[in-house]
Amino acid sequence: MLIEKLISSFMILENQVEIDTDLHKLRTSALKNFENKGFPTKKEEAWKYTSLNAILKNDFTVFPKNESVVQYSDVKKYFLHEIDTYKVVFVDGVFSSHLSSTTHDGIDVCLMSSALNKPKYKMVMDSHFNQIASKDESLTSLNTAFANEGAYINIPKSKVADKPIEIMYFSTGSEAALLVQPRNLVIVGENSHVQIIERHQSLNENPVLTNSVTEIFAQKRAIVDYYKIQNDNLEANLIDNTFVSQKQESIVSVNTFCFGGNLTRNNLNFYHFGERIVSNLNGITIIGEKQHVDHYTLVHHATPNCESHQDYKGIFTDRSTGVFNGKIFVEKEAQKTNAFQKSNNILLSDKATINAKPQLEIFADDVKCSHGCTIGQLDDSAMFYMQQRGIPQKEAKALLMYAFSNAVIESIKIPELKQRITAIIATKLGVKIGFDL
Repeated sequence: MLIEKLISSFMILENQVEIDTDLHKLRTSALKNFENKGFPTKKEEAWKYTSLNAILKNDFTVFPKNESVVQYSDVKKYFLHEIDTYKVVFVDGVFSSHLSSTTHDGIDVCLMSSALNKPKYKMVMDSHFNQIASKDESLTSLNTAFANEGAYINIPKSKVADKPIEIMYFSTGSEAALLVQPRNLVIVGENSHVQIIERHQSLNENPVLTNSVTEIFAQKRAIVDYYKIQNDNLEANLIDNTFVSQKQESIVSVNTFCFGGNLTRNNLNFYHFGERIVSNLNGITIIGEKQHVDHYTLVHHATPNCESHQDYKGIFTDRSTGVFNGKIFVEKEAQKTNAFQKSNNILLSDKATINAKPQLEIFADDVKCSHGCTIGQLDDSAMFYMQQRGIPQKEAKALLMYAFSNAVIESIKIPELKQRITAIIATKLGVKIGFDL
């Protein structure tokens, strides 16, 4: 049974990795919470439309037995190679120095293992590591128990990262089935700015389950642009847990692009700790076959005069399934809140499914909050109009779907990444988009 294997693997990890007493206690407590709760099931409201049963039947290896070497030429296409970037790259959960480009020159772009185990980082880690991540959610607890490797990014006060940062996780398929649990910590200081791109990519068809946790801390007036590219193969499964802490006047945008993978679950949680905060949550999902994508979002408004904007677009064909479960929670003290949530979906097949559950929970009386959800098909009159003007049906359909997604595409602030995402969308739609971006 996988849970028993995880418990025995935890004992091995504890013996292999040197950690201090506080971290040992934290990990042990997290494992105990996971052991008590187990993997989430459809009996839980938050997982009502997403089952892990089929995935958990695989006999996952927790620690790869062999170290795999990946050449840059084999994976260059997955990087944003058109521009210079910092890179933190992992192969089967192990740091790859020859694929990475890290730095300590004014900013820290390096390894979680270094930050966890070196005394000079202890004060920062004590005040940030596992401080915003859920202590109750079982899969986050499982990740915390095994947390050792991932990206550590610290942008000090009044610094602008001079180039984007790419966090890349490759799975080689050297194991019959692999479970990896990366842990990322991002700290962006007062008046600082950073752009981050995260991607998980399998390099063959062997099953992989990634249980990832990322904590993002945005201090006063910090700006964070975070992009998640999810375009994996049909044997890859991703459970992505992201927790965001925002201080006064900070702006954090998380843009999620879901195009591939067997099952993808994105848990995205924003927490406000100051006034005049802006939170942006954007997503595009285009899937087919039997793919499953589940977006679960929470924005917790606890302070006055803050804004949050959620805009999720979904295009589903074949037997694919989409889930959107978004909650806006407004505390009594959070007066003058402006919160907006929208989930728009197009079904291109009679057998495709979307389950949408937008939620507002408001305890303040002077707020502007709205949510909306649409599920439909392409507009026949618009299709007729375009075909009357000589545009073939396939291209007309693609243009309408591209226009449907365009508001989210426009939120991308890295031009080269915008071109890359547009190209992926064109491939998914089966056309060449021949207009300027």
